[in-house]
Amino acid sequence: QVQLVESGGGLVLAGGSLRLSCAASGRTFSRYAMAWFRQAPGKEREFVAAINWGGHSTYFADSVKGRFTIWRDNAKNTVYLQMNSLKLEDTAVYYCASGEGDTYYPGAENYGMHYWGKGTLVTVSS
Repeated sequence: QVQLVESGGGLVLAGGSLRLSCAASGRTFSRYAMAWFRQAPGKEREFVAAINWGGHSTYFADSVKGRFTIWRDNAKNTVYLQMNSLKLEDTAVYYCASGEGDTYYPGAENYGMHYWGKGTLVTVSS
């Protein structure tokens, strides 16, 4: 059973930084793509970033490009999301997701992700 547990959320001032972590278990982590999504209050869930199995291919939503970084440590079964220059509109619950394949698919539903964590809340204040 795939389990994804996010951590690192919290309250941060606009312009600040935060690092999210997602610990995965239940299968061979290094074989699968990972991604981060978020859902702001009153809005639908949206894609944030994705990374392929080996970490050498990444993809970002335009809204976070240049500010967020995604990477993974396959030895630790963990994927990270570094968020810099945070804006008020980055406030959301951030979800970790895992796919069934070794890469992500921008044209597919949820970029091909099938498993989800419970989320961690990030609040950016002014």
